[in-house]
Amino acid sequence: MGNVRPVSAEDVEQLLRLFARDPIAHCFVESRVHIAGVDPWKLGGEILGYYKDGQLASALFSGANLVPIEATPAAIAAFADYLRPRLRRSSSMLGRAEEVLDLWRLLEPAWGVARAVRDVQPLMAISSNGPIEPDPEVRCIRLDELDAYLPAAIDMFTEEIGVSPVAGGNTLAYRSRCADLIRTGRSFGRVRDGLVEFKAEVGAVSPFVCQVQGVWVDPSLRGRGISIPGMAAVVVAARARFSPTVSLYVNDFNTPARKAYLAVGFEQVGTFATVLF
Repeated sequence: MGNVRPVSAEDVEQLLRLFARDPIAHCFVESRVHIAGVDPWKLGGEILGYYKDGQLASALFSGANLVPIEATPAAIAAFADYLRPRLRRSSSMLGRAEEVLDLWRLLEPAWGVARAVRDVQPLMAISSNGPIEPDPEVRCIRLDELDAYLPAAIDMFTEEIGVSPVAGGNTLAYRSRCADLIRTGRSFGRVRDGLVEFKAEVGAVSPFVCQVQGVWVDPSLRGRGISIPGMAAVVVAARARFSPTVSLYVNDFNTPARKAYLAVGFEQVGTFATVLF
């Protein structure tokens, strides 16, 4: 039997070896650890470790999201026992489908019915610039374009998650988050006459993989194929600026998006699942 406890600074090398087993799937958490280590205050959550014979065998990021990392069945059972009596702080659970769904099966009786369970989300990646000519008008969004960018970001988030990111008085926090992405060169888009027509963001960056999120096309322009050269441009820029491999995950029912990513050159490398609370 193993035991669960927070991962300490002394165990970071073991944690990095867990990430290395699947750097694409673990990009989100690894990106945070490379910046903040495992200090919960800097990390925005804690990393729980499942230790067996004194060695780190599996892990779980516990913050605004719950993210299993190389979680074995024994580790999932132990994490569930650890979390079950505690107040849920996370708004979602995401990661490799088999781990997320097994953990949720054990937690649901205690935590209650989820708002949504998206059990099949293809995890896709590309490690070249692909066959599509990039849209030359897609570029980094400028900070003076924040007011134009913010409505597009809100619209995308609301469509994807089902709730507005600015609900409950969160406008300033979300605006600050978008401004930070722009300031760090992670927001890309095509802007014409002061209107954002296409956008995407690089939300997580590890030394090996960066993860694209927030892909959005103005509703009046959908169906015209502008996301394909737009995403090709984002891939070129992200590989040049951040990491050699670009990844993303997408809902299986979003057929137009999946076709667009395949056209750009993305290939499915795994399956994610997301539980929304």
